[in-house]
Amino acid sequence: MNPADSAASEASNTPPLPSSPPPGQEQELPGHTDQMDPAPSDEMRNYRGRGLLSGKTALITGGDSGIGRAAAIAFAKEGADVAIAYLNESDDAEHTKNLVTAVGQQCLLLEGDLSSESVCIDTVGRCITEFGRLDVVVNNIATQQPVEDFREISTQQWMHTFAVNVHSYFWITRAALEHLEPGSCIINTSSVNGLRGNKTLVDYSATKGAVLALTYSLAQQLAERGIRVNAVAPGPVWTPLIPGSFPAERVGDFGKQTPFGRPAQPDEIAPSYVFFAAGELSSYYTGEVLAPLGGETLPG
Repeated sequence: MNPADSAASEASNTPPLPSSPPPGQEQELPGHTDQMDPAPSDEMRNYRGRGLLSGKTALITGGDSGIGRAAAIAFAKEGADVAIAYLNESDDAEHTKNLVTAVGQQCLLLEGDLSSESVCIDTVGRCITEFGRLDVVVNNIATQQPVEDFREISTQQWMHTFAVNVHSYFWITRAALEHLEPGSCIINTSSVNGLRGNKTLVDYSATKGAVLALTYSLAQQLAERGIRVNAVAPGPVWTPLIPGSFPAERVGDFGKQTPFGRPAQPDEIAPSYVFFAAGELSSYYTGEVLAPLGGETLPG
């Protein structure tokens, strides 16, 4: 089979992008890909790398599924070895590893609760021990729990949301900085909710706003070291977090408010991470935010 035929065959196996929100459904957090209906497009089947990350090593938190999985596979197709950190979703993580190794790159699985400082430090250390270097850090894990009344947010929920969504980014980045050389980069996952807020995701939105401020501040501080720091702030994306945290009726409307009338698929978001990771594409970008929002525009 020639390359063109192979590409056509692979493309034919790729599910079409949906034209509407998913049907209503629920899961227990943290959520699992194989229970989602429809299955998300998160395997980058049509993506063609060209060696933009050849010889590099990346650490992606939340790399087992969703945006993290798609980014891991895209990085691998660009020539990078990938370490993925995740909570306990072993089936999803093993599937992602298989997809990475299938394109000839190494994949290190790092299970652990990154709301713990010691686990974050150990995660970076294990990555260095295995690969001997670290070039790209993607802080991507997140949790959310919607509430209708701000007073329903317990102190425990507030602290946990910040521990996962902000503190882990701080702990992972601080540990990684000992190993990052000039030309390395850090990519943080924020959210449209960090840009505009969300009335039922108050604590989550607050953390995503903090991620933006962290990105801007670190970009200024690390510029003199030649380390770029950027963020991706997507709108609605069809990942296990959605049926894992929203009631079925809200899932059934997820993404409907966008001009595209649907949520994004992880495959549509991952190229933003490749752009920031590849110095050939973004060497003059730091302190920037890419916001793939499905046609929505924000003032300011």
